[in-house]
Amino acid sequence: MKDQRQSESLQEKTQSAGERFSSSGFILAAIGSAVGLGNMWKFPYITGQYGGAAFFLLFVICLLLVGLPVLLAELTVGRGGRGNASTSLIRLSGHKLWGGFGFITILGAFVILSFYAVVAGWTLHYAMLSFSGELFKHNDFGLLFSDFNNSWMPVFWQFIVLLLTGFIIMRGVSAGIEKFNKILIPGLVILLIVLCIRALSLEGAGEGAAFFLKPDFSKLSAESALVALGHAFFSLSLGMGAMMTYGAYVDKRQSLGLATLAIGAGDLIYAFLAGLIIFPTTFVFGLEASQGPSLVFVALPAAFSAMPLGSFFGGLFFVLLAFAALTSTVSLLEVPIAFVREAFGWRRSFSVIFLTLLCFLIGLPSALSLGNKVPWLTFGGKPFFDWMDFVCSNIVLPLGGLVVTLFVGYAWRGAAEEAGLSSWWLRLWLFMLRYVAPILVLLVFLYSSGIIRF
Repeated sequence: MKDQRQSESLQEKTQSAGERFSSSGFILAAIGSAVGLGNMWKFPYITGQYGGAAFFLLFVICLLLVGLPVLLAELTVGRGGRGNASTSLIRLSGHKLWGGFGFITILGAFVILSFYAVVAGWTLHYAMLSFSGELFKHNDFGLLFSDFNNSWMPVFWQFIVLLLTGFIIMRGVSAGIEKFNKILIPGLVILLIVLCIRALSLEGAGEGAAFFLKPDFSKLSAESALVALGHAFFSLSLGMGAMMTYGAYVDKRQSLGLATLAIGAGDLIYAFLAGLIIFPTTFVFGLEASQGPSLVFVALPAAFSAMPLGSFFGGLFFVLLAFAALTSTVSLLEVPIAFVREAFGWRRSFSVIFLTLLCFLIGLPSALSLGNKVPWLTFGGKPFFDWMDFVCSNIVLPLGGLVVTLFVGYAWRGAAEEAGLSSWWLRLWLFMLRYVAPILVLLVFLYSSGIIRF
């Protein structure tokens, strides 16, 4: 009863302060958190590496089997606990050990933001270069990208991204995060449709579209299945405390089951349209879609430079990336903001200023490690940026997801009531959380951390 009264008290406090989403605002904000750079930057090249359409179908299956059950679990914990990712687990379990696991997800979100803001800064820089026409005055886009990372400009753009993110967060949940996503998510949809139409109208685009839409199941393997599973998990912003934090701002009348389906559908549609932009474009201009992260910042500028009105469409493409990145940086920063406000009683404005500056400082090694300005930031054959990405993506996030599945599946008896599912769907959800999702998430962790190989 005591925990329930504390939870209700916190709910009243957040509601009176405007710290609550409307129904549509919550869904748009959660979709914004999910549809980050991963679906436009990472998804196309891993799809190219692991079989095109067959891999995409595998991704959809994994999204349904693991992604959506874990997403619903995180939202349920957030709304049930009415606190940050750590406090919610403590309130619902009565044990501080679970709160410690929750704190790991909070720390992970903060570290992810520190290097994610670096990549988001690249997108803003390239959008400016593209619209101004400066981007297409170069012939060697690989050298251009290398020179950019060898300068101090990544630090400048990283700061701009964090400044914009902090400004949005400082306005609060309803007046800041919700209004921001209500503007940007429709903007993202419009940009996706415009760029998709342009890509499909290119002469010879059919071959690229066929690669993405006609499956060849002979290319699938155990490795591709785990990669699809990992991307389905990470594309929904799971394991980093974001969905638990957003869940704490959701009204009790909101159907979490329907919200989960809407968020999953938004993430899937975004990935699908991204594929219809990337693959026709790369096939038309003879580019290799599986070449890795350089696809976006090296190969695609070459395609836009050869395209009529390339500077305009290139600019739209990088604005699209920047929008997607900012919707994710906002959710990432809100995770530690919620924690310090509750743990230390700080005002939102002070929390935002302190954590934004701290994140900028922590992100400096990542921003500087990809060039040759600071050689000692590369060790073990990897720059500092890659090490941060590896630890967070392959260790922290799977661990966070595994904790949530075990907590909701076994430790928290009130999960069924909070989720609000009908009996059949409830049994299926609990079965997935108890017996399927933990095993599959553990396999992703073992594979991505290098413990098992195929």
